[in-house]
Amino acid sequence: MSDDFSRRQFMTNAAKVAAALPVVASLPTLAVAAPKSPNEKLDIACIGVAGQGNYNLRNVESENIVALCDVDSKRMAEAAERHPHAKTYTDYRQLLDKEKLDAVVIATPDHSHAIPAVWALQKGLDVYCEKPLAHNVYEVRKMREWAKKQNAVTQMGTQIHAGDNYRRVVELVQAGVVGPVRRVHVWMANIVQPGVRVTDGTPPDHVDYDLWIGPAPMRPFHASHFHFNWRYWWDFGGGTLGDFGCHYMDLPFWALGLTYPTSIDAQGKKTYEGDNQLPDSLRVDYQFPARDDLPPVHMTWYHGDARPSWIGEFDKNSGVLFEGERGRILADYGSRKILMGDGSDVVAPEPSIANSIGHHQEWILACKERSTTTCNFDYSGALAESVLLGNVAYRSGNRFLAWDAENLIATNCPEASNFIQRTYRDGWKLEM
Repeated sequence: MSDDFSRRQFMTNAAKVAAALPVVASLPTLAVAAPKSPNEKLDIACIGVAGQGNYNLRNVESENIVALCDVDSKRMAEAAERHPHAKTYTDYRQLLDKEKLDAVVIATPDHSHAIPAVWALQKGLDVYCEKPLAHNVYEVRKMREWAKKQNAVTQMGTQIHAGDNYRRVVELVQAGVVGPVRRVHVWMANIVQPGVRVTDGTPPDHVDYDLWIGPAPMRPFHASHFHFNWRYWWDFGGGTLGDFGCHYMDLPFWALGLTYPTSIDAQGKKTYEGDNQLPDSLRVDYQFPARDDLPPVHMTWYHGDARPSWIGEFDKNSGVLFEGERGRILADYGSRKILMGDGSDVVAPEPSIANSIGHHQEWILACKERSTTTCNFDYSGALAESVLLGNVAYRSGNRFLAWDAENLIATNCPEASNFIQRTYRDGWKLEM
């Protein structure tokens, strides 16, 4: 695992923000919102109010919750009981058309992230959106373009980023404790659940199923692709990689200042009996170029049976391993361990990254001050695009992709375009 370690000078502070995106010149720019007093509350709408949406709602309840939106009336009723003054909607398009807001929180299934996010940004609102930001790479890029054009305050819902442990790991890597890092391994246990595709099905009376399907292809209702289970179908989600990639790959992106890979190589398979086609075993190799004085990085994602046998020595079902010239750093959400090649002791650097006030509170304060966040759509967008590209490479036939990030093209694989962008169902569009 150490044959490609760097011999180059390691830079103490890596770049943390992705390169600037191209901007569509014809898009109208709204005036920058005036700063608010920290004591002045934001007017917020929450789109998706159960599961992760409920978690998000509870974390922004310090502000004025003026509107709630969900396609499931039972779930809506529970949220509305806590917020009796909030208006309720089934269709987020009507909410965005009617309500006067400062910001929105989006916690719908992945296939319904981009449209409300882009519409909100076009209306000049600030946006908090769950990972992996969108269903496909093209949607992520559009969200980033609009956020930049509108000077919006944005945050992707990678809450682990706000934890103290990730900050301490980033400090260790950037201080050069283990030397230059050229190799990173990220692994996760498989969580794909088998599903059933039916020719006929009736949704519950309390669900507006047509709105739930939204821009995705219509299919008969079945519980195995609804609510939490949507993430195990390509029409709606991205499987294990789409679910957890942004959480675990966030750590090397942050510590090493990564942005866009130059190539992606996927090898995976489906071994379960379900009608869904997501891989329960997947390895994705990403190659990232040098950044200033930082060396190129080869990062590999593994889940399911694709995980290498050597991870057994670490006794972690999921984790991140940085390989440096002088040693390795092993980490997960809440722990870290330094493994020096010569067995020497290590003195950790003094903390240099301030502890977070909370992932949601960062965003709320930034909305009021008109400042930025740690997981804004620029930084998080490059991360999300890379995560989603692993699925693009797999769906293209377990292919190696030479990636042109500026133009969103796999230059050696034209068929990859089928998975970089999707065709929406009639009646749905990404931009107003």
